[in-house]
Amino acid sequence: MKPTDPSNLRVAGPPSARSPGLGDAIWSIQSKYAPYLFVSPFVILFGVFMLYPLARSLSLSFYQTYGPNYSKFVGLGNYRFLMQDKVFWLAVLNTTLYTVGFLIIQIPASLLLAILLNNRLLRGRSFFRFAFFSSNLVGHVFVAVLFSILLNPRHGLINRALSLALPGDVQLNWLSNPMLALPATLIAGLWLAIGFGMIYFLAALQAVDKDLYEAAEVDGAGTCSQFWHVTIPGIRPVMIFMILIGTIGAFQLFELPYVMFQGPGPNYSALTIVMYLFMMGFEVGDLGYGAAIGWMLVIIIFLVSLAQLRTARETG
Repeated sequence: MKPTDPSNLRVAGPPSARSPGLGDAIWSIQSKYAPYLFVSPFVILFGVFMLYPLARSLSLSFYQTYGPNYSKFVGLGNYRFLMQDKVFWLAVLNTTLYTVGFLIIQIPASLLLAILLNNRLLRGRSFFRFAFFSSNLVGHVFVAVLFSILLNPRHGLINRALSLALPGDVQLNWLSNPMLALPATLIAGLWLAIGFGMIYFLAALQAVDKDLYEAAEVDGAGTCSQFWHVTIPGIRPVMIFMILIGTIGAFQLFELPYVMFQGPGPNYSALTIVMYLFMMGFEVGDLGYGAAIGWMLVIIIFLVSLAQLRTARETG
């Protein structure tokens, strides 16, 4: 056999790098743009239903409009007129009084209810918790219609209950007396909100460390001392949260008094800021002025919430 010529042998070298193909290009594009693709539905919806309406309402507040077809640029004219509008400031006063009364009653009542339903010796706790919270599951319009019946002067259940507790036949005109319009709205609003606050306070009470109560009891602290020095500090973050959302919700009050009184109430006694916004924007037709009222409401809520947070931080 003839020996093989060594010069004809090929020396094996490292394999050559594979040239990038279509699959590598697709994978590179997919890995680069896939995160944006997954986030895009939220971004699109947020931009269409949140950012654009906010920007549009802000620009609209600088115009005076008469219906959808006529608008005139007035700059800060809507805001200047707003500062002199007595009806607007009456709405601010009504809303502020409602908010203060709402918080003064709702926070202690929800906390007291949560303490009662947190007692392990109470039978049927789950049923009572659901019963008190269930009022929050219905809408404001339904509650407004319900309390329009309950507050009827002659046959309303509330007046009938007062007649049993007070001498004589009580026939208070809750829906036609300007002095009773705000209390009537407050009663309906509290019926909606106390059970909601109870759930939050109940969760906060159950999160307080039980060892703190045992240590306080060993030190000779009574029930009241344990409540003020253990319970209140333990639920303080939830209480601040409840005050904030209660303030924001109260300043946004609209459907409840609007349906109960079929408008702003006697002598505008049930007029709120959002109701005035609705009346000016959709009943009068000046959407620009309504937008200005809306942004003024944003400023008021922001300043009140900021003051509450700063006060809570300083007292903490």
